[in-house]
Amino acid sequence: MMSSHSHASGKRVKGCIRALSGLAIAAGLMGISAPSQVAAQSLFDGCPSGAILDRFVEFGRSGKMPPDLGKWLNDAEAQKVEPWKPFDNVEYVGVCWVSAWLVQTDDGYVLIDTLYGPFIGQLIENLKSSGVDFADIKYVLMTHGHFDHVGGAAALKPLLPNATFVMTQEGWDEAVESAKASQGTPRAWEMIEPEMVVKDGDTIELGGNTFTVIETPGHTWGTASYLYDVQDGGDSYRAITIGGLGLNAIDGPTQVSAYIESVDRVRALVESKDENVEVHLTTHGFSNNLDENRQKLLARKSGEPNIFVDPQALLNQIATLRAGAVERLEIEKNK
Repeated sequence: MMSSHSHASGKRVKGCIRALSGLAIAAGLMGISAPSQVAAQSLFDGCPSGAILDRFVEFGRSGKMPPDLGKWLNDAEAQKVEPWKPFDNVEYVGVCWVSAWLVQTDDGYVLIDTLYGPFIGQLIENLKSSGVDFADIKYVLMTHGHFDHVGGAAALKPLLPNATFVMTQEGWDEAVESAKASQGTPRAWEMIEPEMVVKDGDTIELGGNTFTVIETPGHTWGTASYLYDVQDGGDSYRAITIGGLGLNAIDGPTQVSAYIESVDRVRALVESKDENVEVHLTTHGFSNNLDENRQKLLARKSGEPNIFVDPQALLNQIATLRAGAVERLEIEKNK
């Protein structure tokens, strides 16, 4: 199934604010303007992608966390999202600003990312309300070492007796180092000891589905994306969860160049007739109108296509990310 892969990382994951700021920078490169000041309660009610993205743009431009955004990012109740299914075998079990995906197979479940801090309880409740037997979760695939994607692993580990936690070696190194650096701070978090280590091209076979590891360094050096099959009625599509979208924790032009290469590789997977990737189940919903598309899916009529099967939208998002990275590369080169 998989072979171990070990090489030193030496790359430091920056703090929580840097992680958020990176998303803001990525958003700013999309050319979205900041909105007028509105109360957080009304601004973010219903998980609107545009309003959330705009606030991150404001954060990126000013370098200061907008008070309403900061309050909302730590408000578990305001972030609550009921589980919902974009595909027959996939359920969204995350919160508004950060994703967690549950993929069902004939031999158990695969969870993608773990949330963190105030939202771990919400993830656990979402899994319970989905009717999942925690003993049936066989793998937890983690995209990279940032706290918002792996910070829940320590709480989940004792609850999932048959689950193996999975990440690249550099991803594990980043997460362990970041958790260690957080100790003694108001945002301290714990990380589990490394378990399964995967590398590019490794596959996990479970219950008729194949989860393929695609190393996509750039967001962090240890970032991985995952390919897997999703079902809609009698149709099957290849989906990707891209492990990292923002240009944060950048240590120089080499890392930005790696990001561009990763983006180009994802584009090739979408354009390839072999992989034929047509679906993007994102790590951050506001990056590609996740909730708005959820609402459109709810209004879907018999015979209409699934709105999440949209390779052109994925290609458009990739083009935007690449253009922003090219601009960032010039900035890094001129430092």
